Amino acid sequence: MWLARRLPSLSRSRLQALIDEGNVLLDGARARPAARLRAGQTVRVHVPAPVPAEPQPEDIPIAVVHEDAHLVVVNKPAGLVVHPGAGTSRGTLVNALLRHVHDLSGVGGVLRPGIVHRLDRGTSGLLVVAKDDETHRSLVRQFAGRTVEKEYVALVLGAPARTSGEVDAPIGRDPVHRQKMSVRASRSREARTSWLVEERFDGAALLRLRIHTGRTHQIRVHLASIGHPVAGDAVYGGTRTPSSHRAAAREALQSLDRPALHSARLSFTHPASGERVRFEAPLPPDLVAVLERLRAAARA
Repeated sequence: MWLARRLPSLSRSRLQALIDEGNVLLDGARARPAARLRAGQTVRVHVPAPVPAEPQPEDIPIAVVHEDAHLVVVNKPAGLVVHPGAGTSRGTLVNALLRHVHDLSGVGGVLRPGIVHRLDRGTSGLLVVAKDDETHRSLVRQFAGRTVEKEYVALVLGAPARTSGEVDAPIGRDPVHRQKMSVRASRSREARTSWLVEERFDGAALLRLRIHTGRTHQIRVHLASIGHPVAGDAVYGGTRTPSSHRAAAREALQSLDRPALHSARLSFTHPASGERVRFEAPLPPDLVAVLERLRAAARA
């Protein structure tokens, strides 16, 4: 990217945001991300002054699965962003935690108090939050050391021929669509996901997955790479027309307004007690409803 070479102090994501917000002009007109520069053209970049963005407590309901003096495990609903970031300053899980939990670790910084790991906005399920710095550091070490067990449930388009398998494919930034991740990236990091078919439907399947690494969008990217994108995932192909033979099954899959992905189980060593703890979260109502419609379509 030409701008990245000219403005090395700004990250690629920050430059992309400036373009999206209309703060980059090419010959006086709003620049397109893929625009090719020609000799003699003029580029103007406006970088807005930074705005202090210390999150404020908000009365947003959250489902607490477990809480003790050291940590909180929550069942995040789909649609809730985990922490403030570009374009999102309010209405996040952090804002809710600041209202409901009075002591959060500061290791993650002012915008991410207590946040050890994340779930995508459209993904529901379990997430652990640290209340103190020692707990935070311990959990980070466990995630880095891959001793945290994370199991997900996903409804995917198409039914895999095998009952189980593994995707071992490095993931990096997509070379064309920079907001996406890809297994075709020139610069990538190791990523491994194992999966098991729990139930088959007309044109879809319910999978249970375990991730052995924690890359951005890992499950969504890996499943799309083997031809079975997460149903409802508009970014990675999960909103394409289902191959279902029955109209009722197709309609059920097309009714999803978010990726059908849920963090169902989370297990780690408790930093204070040293005991192995395990938490589970049932599928949320929206996914249960789609599964019931798919089962009904199969019986019809």
